[in-house]
Amino acid sequence: MGKSKVLVAGGTGYIGRRIVKASLAEGHETYVLQRPEIGLDIDKLQILLSFKKQGAHLIEGSFNDHKSLVDAVKQVDVVICTMSGVHFRSHNILLQLKLVEAIKEAGNVKRFLPSEFGMDPARMGHALEPGRVTFDEKMVVRKAIEEANIPFTYVIANCFAGYFVGNLSQLGTLTPPKDKVYLYGDGNVKVAFTDEEDVATYTIKAIDDPTTLNKTLYIRPPHNILTQSELIQKWETLTGNKLDKISITADDFLASMKGFDLAGQVGVGHFYHIFYEGCLTNFEIGEGSEEASKLYPQVEYTRMDDYMKIYV
Repeated sequence: MGKSKVLVAGGTGYIGRRIVKASLAEGHETYVLQRPEIGLDIDKLQILLSFKKQGAHLIEGSFNDHKSLVDAVKQVDVVICTMSGVHFRSHNILLQLKLVEAIKEAGNVKRFLPSEFGMDPARMGHALEPGRVTFDEKMVVRKAIEEANIPFTYVIANCFAGYFVGNLSQLGTLTPPKDKVYLYGDGNVKVAFTDEEDVATYTIKAIDDPTTLNKTLYIRPPHNILTQSELIQKWETLTGNKLDKISITADDFLASMKGFDLAGQVGVGHFYHIFYEGCLTNFEIGEGSEEASKLYPQVEYTRMDDYMKIYV
């Protein structure tokens, strides 16, 4: 069997462009959905044209034109959707239902990877408002996929390093604190951090792997399962700079939600589940699931000690 042909929807986005790059690097014939809705967004167009230079094919298709989606899907074996599900960018999870309908009609897709790449929504039935909408909508998409008997893999990538590591997991900033750092509780809850390039590499490894068919793939590399305190300690060792630690109780952290807009409230809720409850690591990976770094030990994943060095 040759390598699958891959279509990426959302290829100009934060994780999508990395997946396009990884697909090309692994030798897959790679297609990227070019949506007319980009209008005058020159940055997106230039990203698409850069993919074309690298050997990707651009396929025009719109979520407002069912036939165009069906025609796009018919040209490939695997569809990967990376549309944004975060409120501070754009929140488009349910648009994927149109893609599910197109895949169902086309009837040729061997694997669909919907836009997951965060926490496992199947484990977040208890999530707080207003942030639970992310998980509820992902479950609506999963239900549609499974009812249509579309072969799938759900990729759970946990905490992207770009959003959680360089800033030592501080809300509202992406860069490291200089003097003081806020600790969530005692800072000793285990969290799974992932390098975004590694997420893309593992995702592409999984698409032709029968082991991951109709399963959830967790990306939890053992060296990157760290507490917030351990993350801070690594930063202090790297910089030689000790930070003042200010602990925030769970109650105070949740009370802070009142001062935020909707996107901020969603963020507070998600941070609460990650850093107080430990929702990324408080369970064993069991039946119907696999762990990426065990399945693909040949991938030399980036450790957070190394990831942090660019911020010094």
